[in-house]
Amino acid sequence: MVEKSGRPAYLQIVDDLSEQILRGTLAPGDALPSIAQLGERYDVSASVIKSAVSVLRTQGLVVGQQGKGVFVSETPPATGPADDIDSEVLAQLADMRRTLKELGDRLAALESTVFPKPKRSR
Repeated sequence: MVEKSGRPAYLQIVDDLSEQILRGTLAPGDALPSIAQLGERYDVSASVIKSAVSVLRTQGLVVGQQGKGVFVSETPPATGPADDIDSEVLAQLADMRRTLKELGDRLAALESTVFPKPKRSR
């Protein structure tokens, strides 16, 4: 059953099924329970289950076979390239932050030149 935690129900289901796959409770080649069974287990509608299964497919954890069902993937998704992409994205973000800080400093200097602070009279 999903919790009312603010996290969408389909993502809670993804977390639970992913954990079962990674632990081996659902082994490679095993069929997932039907949409109706999963809906009953988690107490949600079929559309919520379909959304969760779609995420699992995108992650490469399950594969669908038309007319047969959804099965745990025989080959786990590769994690190496994703790690490389993550590192590259983080490096780009750090570079963007440096550039934004430099631009902010330059803007502050320009504003202080154009709009000098009035002198206080004593």
